[in-house]
Amino acid sequence: MSRPLFIFNCLLSILIVCFSAYGVSVSEGAEKKAITITSETLTADSRNSTAVFEGSVVAKMDDITIYSNRMIVSYSDAENNVKEIHATGNVKVHSKERAIFSEEASYINNEEKIIFTGNPKAIEGNNVITGKRIIYFLKDDRAVVEGSRVILQNKQGLK
Repeated sequence: MSRPLFIFNCLLSILIVCFSAYGVSVSEGAEKKAITITSETLTADSRNSTAVFEGSVVAKMDDITIYSNRMIVSYSDAENNVKEIHATGNVKVHSKERAIFSEEASYINNEEKIIFTGNPKAIEGNNVITGKRIIYFLKDDRAVVEGSRVILQNKQGLK
């Protein structure tokens, strides 16, 4: 293969992977929801079906936004559906009136959950929940906290 043709094929492969990484979707029944990811850099690996986003990473889907320093997105080859998102470094997940902070978080698409590790802390209003691990189930809008410590602010005071 000639050198110009080889370079063209490499660039074309990179563009295809980049567009597929940005166009990944989350399956929910027959409906697919888009995920928009922005970052300073993107490294796509089509052989391993992964995309690594680094630097001020923001991933948005529906009413959930994930912020982190680094994010690895694993997707299926055939359909470009997201299988898993692993975020590290200053992780913050914001949904409605709730925010969860941790050092690491893993979104698992087929189970519709996010697992927070590394000093996870959930905040809703003035209420704070900390633990060793927080598992947030998106579909059910519920959380399981392992090793929990809860600080509830009673707005009305004790009567």
